[in-house]
Amino acid sequence: MNEAKTAVVIGAGFGGLALAIRLQASGVQTTLLEKRDKPGGRAYVYEDQGFVFDAGPTVITDPSALEELFAVAGKRMADYVDMLPVAPFYRLCWEDGSQFDYVNDQEALDRQIHARNPADVQGYRKFLAYSKAVFEEGYVKLGAVPFLSFRDMIQAGPALAKLQAWRSVYSLVSRFIQDEHLRQAFSFHSLLVGGNPFATSSIYTLIHALERRWGVWFPRGGTGALVKALVRLFEDIGGRIELNAPVARIETQGARASGVLLEDGRRFAADAVASNADVMHTYAALLGQHPRGVAQAKSLGKKRFSNSLFVLYFGLDHHHEQLQHHTVCFGPRYQGLIDEIFTGDKLADDFSLYLHAPCVTDPSLAPPGCGSHYVLAPVPHLGNAPIDWDVEGPRYRDRIFDYLERRYMPGLRSQLVTSRIFTPFDFRDELNAHVGSAFSLEPILTQSAWFRPHNRDGELANLYLVGAGTHPGAGVPGVIGSAKATAGVMLEGGLA
Repeated sequence: MNEAKTAVVIGAGFGGLALAIRLQASGVQTTLLEKRDKPGGRAYVYEDQGFVFDAGPTVITDPSALEELFAVAGKRMADYVDMLPVAPFYRLCWEDGSQFDYVNDQEALDRQIHARNPADVQGYRKFLAYSKAVFEEGYVKLGAVPFLSFRDMIQAGPALAKLQAWRSVYSLVSRFIQDEHLRQAFSFHSLLVGGNPFATSSIYTLIHALERRWGVWFPRGGTGALVKALVRLFEDIGGRIELNAPVARIETQGARASGVLLEDGRRFAADAVASNADVMHTYAALLGQHPRGVAQAKSLGKKRFSNSLFVLYFGLDHHHEQLQHHTVCFGPRYQGLIDEIFTGDKLADDFSLYLHAPCVTDPSLAPPGCGSHYVLAPVPHLGNAPIDWDVEGPRYRDRIFDYLERRYMPGLRSQLVTSRIFTPFDFRDELNAHVGSAFSLEPILTQSAWFRPHNRDGELANLYLVGAGTHPGAGVPGVIGSAKATAGVMLEGGLA
């Protein structure tokens, strides 16, 4: 049916790759255009002196969504990439010296919860039951459903109301859990998709059930190995990828997209165009010559965007056996710090950190006896806090190194082989992210589902969106889900 149809997908992040694979597997001749010299988008890879650093997402929580991508192309994921289980999922640490190993073992969880507050054992069971109900409704039923009309939202309304979707993640967790450390342990997940636990819809507690259902995984060779596997899959089924191919604009004829013009002057005509680029960049820059682009950019400019991140990659000539693969280092404040991250106009004096030590699971990411790491700190986006990161970045790096050496990684500075930083300026300049946001629009209820930019544009009939800025949102399962939703709309419309 679609033999002669063609599509161009802009941006080779997880969303763009997943969409391109689905289209190509359905018989649509698909070209994937990537601005940078490697695919992956936020899941870029840096290599230096034998150390391999995954630039972005490192927590893979729904391997079934990835397996489905290979299956629709008639392949097996196991033939392309080896997925390794991570245990514990996370180690959570506080400045009072207490720790909580978040594992997929009910007895071990009960034991740790009981040690903190016996009443919370039963409370946690009730929270888990709630999380599973939200997971079924919000992820299984709606995660890959495109909300193209308000009627779709109305139909989902009763279920969302029953689940108290208007409540925040933290307030919902607090209904069931009394201990403050445990409240933090079970509410921080929304930060992984750019959501403020005190403002983001309680629907996002589904991440907890998602992890308990399928576990937390890490690809052998790093997240970059998963990106390579998806690229190889795409090419194996006849897809074409162009690297170093920044798009200048999406070309239009009347109310249709006719193709894509690259900065080097090359043109790619297509029956349909899909953008995995930042949504604001898509409308303001790539469609800036069209009234639709101007109007949508103006509308998007009034919305709330997620926080940015400061990321510090570093390689050590020493293996820190005391670390787990994923460690969350809570600072002295929780709500106060999060408020400053999402609404503050300057950098807070304290921080909470996520520390990634992948060599715990896969030693091949560093030379023998060494360790690759990265640490990220959520920070305000540039629209709220116009910090000069060229000046502040090195200072912030030193503050984080001092903190890690003092509390978690003794001897760090003397063991340092290489380091590099990625700041909100880099999110803005390298990834074209509006105000340096790390996760696109903030996932509050009034910017979710139908209220988010739609998977198909409302006026340009053959222009589509995929990735964190459209439904269902950020995170690897989210953008893989967005690709399923967008591909469905494109194919149902015969690439209209």
